[in-house]
Amino acid sequence: MRGKHVLVTGGTGGLGLGVTPKVLARGPMSITIPYRSAQEVERMRGMLSPSDLARVRFVSADLTEETSVEEMINGMERVDACIHLVGGFSMGKVHEYPLDKWQKDFRLNLETTFLVCKHSLRRMLETGYGRIVTVGSRGAVLPGAQLAAYCASKAGVVALTQAIADETKGTNITANVVLPSVIDTPANRAAMGAENANQWVKAESLGEVICFLASDEAKDMRGAAVPVYGNV
Repeated sequence: MRGKHVLVTGGTGGLGLGVTPKVLARGPMSITIPYRSAQEVERMRGMLSPSDLARVRFVSADLTEETSVEEMINGMERVDACIHLVGGFSMGKVHEYPLDKWQKDFRLNLETTFLVCKHSLRRMLETGYGRIVTVGSRGAVLPGAQLAAYCASKAGVVALTQAIADETKGTNITANVVLPSVIDTPANRAAMGAENANQWVKAESLGEVICFLASDEAKDMRGAAVPVYGNV
């Protein structure tokens, strides 16, 4: 990934705290990270070395709004890799689940993926090169009770990614999706307790898989839905 221009959405979040340093470790590159919370940016700044920070551009952006996404991506010199980490988890029985909450889940998990991939792909087609990596979930292929909105929206992420992979056959643009089980993040520990956290997928471990898919070496992988289940 040396010399590449990489977009990492959600790069300051719980998963991003593990993935972003892994991306930076892949060699000199320029990284664009959109953010909503200045507090998260400051937390990330405190984690990175001055040399790494010099390669990161933080951009305030609302990934649920197309104009905001388009402006952010147009502001990049080029887009060699798009790593989309943004998403959210929720639970509830189908017969009790509010429509507005269902729509919010799809907006966060699927619509942001569509907007970021759409405009990243547009820029990639200008150069004929690109790597798109999205984050689905084991629930996308193995749905569970009280997870209908989460699993359905993540299943949409998988289908979208695989459709992009099919559209870009014959080019040096690829699209793949990872399917983690439970990721060991501060939010998941707070919600679920830390008793079984040693069985969960470490953000750094998932980051290694993501970095491979975003690299030149993964040129022959397209449309893969890669299970990263840990011991769950």
